Amino acid sequence: MHILVIGAGGMLGAKLLARLGKEGKLGSKAISRVTRYDAAIPPAPPASNYPVETFVGDLSAAGEAEKLISGKPDVIFHLAAIVSGEAEKDFEKGYRINLDATRILFEVIRKVGGGYKPKLIFTSSIAVFGAPFPEAIDDEFFTTPLTSYGTQKAIDELLLNDYSRRGFFDGVALRMPTVCVRPGKPNLAASGFFSNIIREPLAGKEAILPVSDTVRHWHASPRAAIQFLIQAATMDTEKLGNRRTLTLPGLSCTVAEQIEALRRVAGNDVVKLIRRENDETIAKIVSGWPRNFDPKRALGLGFKAERSFEDIIRVHLEDELAPCN
Repeated sequence: MHILVIGAGGMLGAKLLARLGKEGKLGSKAISRVTRYDAAIPPAPPASNYPVETFVGDLSAAGEAEKLISGKPDVIFHLAAIVSGEAEKDFEKGYRINLDATRILFEVIRKVGGGYKPKLIFTSSIAVFGAPFPEAIDDEFFTTPLTSYGTQKAIDELLLNDYSRRGFFDGVALRMPTVCVRPGKPNLAASGFFSNIIREPLAGKEAILPVSDTVRHWHASPRAAIQFLIQAATMDTEKLGNRRTLTLPGLSCTVAEQIEALRRVAGNDVVKLIRRENDETIAKIVSGWPRNFDPKRALGLGFKAERSFEDIIRVHLEDELAPCN
């Protein structure tokens, strides 16, 4: 099995590659080859018993998608995107990377023909939903995004559904919760503070909280997110019918509840490293985001996430900090 990972240098891409390298297979099928692609050279790939090739480029540029699809990968993970804050700040770049590049990729796959029909897993976002919200968003709630990022993801979902309906590829779009706690350095995502206020204090560093403690959001750990990707790539998509997008399980909690979970796990001295500094731009973006879900379809298909924010913090401690101790 040949696997292509677009966005291989990002956090999810790197963790997905590590999982694949460790297991050597996807579901019941052995991996014979992996292709990594990103806008910058990703870190060295993890050890594996199969060859790994790396390409660097801009997926929206002429010839890039053709280069990647020429090897006819069996499974494509499309994880690459300009994150929410950057897409809102740079309108043209957001649409070029988040929409144009995806449409180009879909078209290149379509034009291969000859019975080529890969499985394609696309990471969408809960940003496709816009306020006003019910108490919990169910699988029938409509998409009215209030950001450019959410709009781009919503259009991609529609394209994926139509290209799958026409038989050009076998697609699944995953509306990811905000992944928390993200390892590494802060990024340009407006949601980055959800991870920052946990990750930085645990590392003995100060973290800025730019919004009110009452802000509520939908979270899942990186470990859960990787399992979502693996499960989507190995599931029987006939169970999805003509609705190829899934809103995934997560945990709804307020910033105050995050902080209290951190206090219970790591103590008061760690919590004291959080400094409140209001940012009206981020607060405005976050105010239009969904807060809670009732994802019955995904739950019925066996997708699972953490049950408490303490569990999410412990996943971070186990996966990111324990190996260093």
